Amino acid sequence: MGKRRISLDVEHPIWERFFLVSPLVIVGTREPDGGHDLAPKHMVAPMSWQNWFGFVCTPRHHTYINAVREGVFTVSWPRPDQLLEASLAAAPRYPAEGKPALDMLETVPADIVTGVLLAGAWLHMECTTERVVDDLGENSLIIGRIVAASVDEASLRAPDRDDQDLIRGTPLLAYLYPGRVAEITESRAFPFSAGMRR
Repeated sequence: MGKRRISLDVEHPIWERFFLVSPLVIVGTREPDGGHDLAPKHMVAPMSWQNWFGFVCTPRHHTYINAVREGVFTVSWPRPDQLLEASLAAAPRYPAEGKPALDMLETVPADIVTGVLLAGAWLHMECTTERVVDDLGENSLIIGRIVAASVDEASLRAPDRDDQDLIRGTPLLAYLYPGRVAEITESRAFPFSAGMRR
């Protein structure tokens, strides 16, 4: 641990001065022509203890435009061995062709909303777009209500299965902003204080 603290200039974004651990997900939306867009996002989180989920996006991106216009989006949580698929979803968009890299991604149809999900992802969520918080600088927060979800049985917690064994057997993909990834295979129980409640 360093012995000296460095003040950061908050007149500029601070996020690239250190690493933060985030999930890496693929958000799916429907294009105006009926096709589908998939885009990786790392500024994502549950929005309550109930079934609400949110992600940060810019209004310039098709993901934002589509999620607002269509009123729905999907979320796929890739496995560590699906890093190439996540990278392909981040490929650039071309005016005449769209995102040709998406043609190489295997998808499955959503069950409830109009959309697709990344095949093989360990967790799938389908959401209705419920709220948009604009003007967070150049970004916005899109909040959706989860209307359908499914998890790979190997990743499902169970009373007769040790949580650490589960994580070791089905590692999690983490994004370390800016520009790095990690595979989480080890964990330990958090030492909650007696009587603590959420």
